[in-house]
Amino acid sequence: MKSKKLTALILVGMLLGILVGYLFRQHAGDDAAAIKSFVDGMSILTDIFLRLIKMIIAPLVISTLVVGIAKMGDAKSVGRIGGKTMGWFICASLASLTLGLIMVNILKPGVALNLPLPDMHADSGIKAGAISLKDFVTHAIPKSVFEAMANNEILQIVIFSVFFGSAMAALGERSKALIDVIDVVAHVMLKVTSYVMNFAPLAVFGAIAATVAKEGLSILGTYGKFMAQFYLSIGILWLLLIAVGVLIVGPRLLHLMGMIKEPLLLSFTTASSEAAYPKTLEQLERFGVSNKIASFVLPMGYSFNLDGSMMYCTFAVIFIAQAYGIDLTLAQEISMLLILMLTSKGMAGVPRASLVVIAATLAQFNIPEAGLLLLLGIDHFLDMGRSATNVVGNSVATAVVAKWEGELKRH
Repeated sequence: MKSKKLTALILVGMLLGILVGYLFRQHAGDDAAAIKSFVDGMSILTDIFLRLIKMIIAPLVISTLVVGIAKMGDAKSVGRIGGKTMGWFICASLASLTLGLIMVNILKPGVALNLPLPDMHADSGIKAGAISLKDFVTHAIPKSVFEAMANNEILQIVIFSVFFGSAMAALGERSKALIDVIDVVAHVMLKVTSYVMNFAPLAVFGAIAATVAKEGLSILGTYGKFMAQFYLSIGILWLLLIAVGVLIVGPRLLHLMGMIKEPLLLSFTTASSEAAYPKTLEQLERFGVSNKIASFVLPMGYSFNLDGSMMYCTFAVIFIAQAYGIDLTLAQEISMLLILMLTSKGMAGVPRASLVVIAATLAQFNIPEAGLLLLLGIDHFLDMGRSATNVVGNSVATAVVAKWEGELKRH
């Protein structure tokens, strides 16, 4: 399915989802059983699509990444590119967290919300647990590549692929036949991706219809001001990332932003960055980024460069503190930023990762964890913006590293 046609169908699916979800909510009223049945039925469409995406992620990442690294030639090249990539990720993470902290202090959404506060002892349902260095290391290093692929642990797949690709590069001519085979596998997986994307409009329809039916459009009115302020902050982060990208890559980066509108829309409507991975990789290569750079930087970004999720962490923590009337000193806010800089790197592969990290941070600063209840109802709507921002951040990062490495072709 051609890109423009698919984008149009995704938009149609989103609009129909809003309409169908709203009409059902109006018809069902407060009938919880009917709403649950409808939501479960609509969610099947999204679940099928996301499971198909998960089905292709591991073989796509491992085949493209192994071939990309093998073609780099030596471990020195891998180390150089990896160093530049991590340097960008650290700077982008710091900028995202800092911007979230600045915007939430300027806008003060918690002070203006005027919502009844939940019980201090209420359970948010989110398991709060700080991610230790030991947890991160054991999560990052695979004990079995097959287990990593089965669980779609992207960071573990990246670790294995770096070793495997480097070993193939070291063997030189002896590994050429295997590289050719894996390269064919990568192209087959890209073809499979094009088939899977045909289900995207149905998935978007199901996701939006289920969300609107479950929460109702009225929740957008209740939290409208908070959501508007959050999306304003997200918009500023987009401008910041794109502006820095233009300074390094040049004005043609703006063309890349137009090229990734389809994966952007897909990640926004399904609230899943993962859903956009295959199309983002394809569009980056069409833009001119070499396969070896795109297949290396993009999966790394899904583990270390979740810009939207990181900005949300500082924004949400301070919002909850404001809602409870808890004043944090500048020193406390800076220490919170540094803590989140580290703990946010363990978010990859953790369900509802942002909420888990936020819950752990609230506990460290004696802010009632029950404050998360203020956000749970609209978390899906916020996650839509976070997911789209993650796609923008990783696309810019990949283009920047490609430019630094002289691996960005001119079209």
